Amino acid sequence: MAGNPAYNVVPGDIVGEWKIHLPDGIHSVEFEHGTTSGKRVIRVDGKEVIRKGWMFNLVGKETFKIGGKSASILIQSEGLSFTYSITVNGQTLKKFIETQNKHTRTWLPIVKGEPHRIVLDTKTMDIYVDGSLTETVGEFIDGGAENHFELTGAESAFIRTLQSTGTRKKGLLYKLILNGEEHDPVVEVTG
Repeated sequence: MAGNPAYNVVPGDIVGEWKIHLPDGIHSVEFEHGTTSGKRVIRVDGKEVIRKGWMFNLVGKETFKIGGKSASILIQSEGLSFTYSITVNGQTLKKFIETQNKHTRTWLPIVKGEPHRIVLDTKTMDIYVDGSLTETVGEFIDGGAENHFELTGAESAFIRTLQSTGTRKKGLLYKLILNGEEHDPVVEVTG
C-alpha cells in the first residue's frame, strides 16, 4: 500500500501487519480482510479482538484498543484493489510515531546477559520496565532529578534528568544509569 511505510502484505486473507511501539511494550496488529465476503478479523498480540463474518460493505473502518490507546484500520477501495491504513489515537501511524518519539525515551540495555526495554514517558515521568509500569523513587539533584527503580540484575538503576546546557530547542536530557554506567536513549522504529 502506498503512503504507509508500516504496511506489509501477507499471503491469504491477512492483508496487513503492523508493529506499534508503546511504553508498555511492542504490540503486533494483524488484519484479515476477505475481499469477496467482507470478513474482517483483527488480532492484537496474537489475540483476536474483532471478528466480523459476512459483510456486504467491503470498505469502512474498524476501531479497537491497543495498549490502552484507540486504534482504527481504514479499508478503502482504489480501482479494483483495496488499501489499508492504521491510525493510533486519531493520528496516522507516521504522525503517531513522531509524537511518541517526542514524549518518550527508550533504552535497550543488556544486564547480566538479559535484554531489557526501559521506557520513560517524559510527560508523566512514568517508567516502564519490560512492558510493566514500575514504581520509582524520585530525588532532586543539582541541576535536575533522578528517578530510581528496580531492574533485575542491576545493583542500581535510575534515570537522570538534566537541563540542557546547549540551545533551548534541546530541552531536557535523559540518561539511564545502570550500576554507575551511563546509557543514551535509542530511537525505536515502528513498522
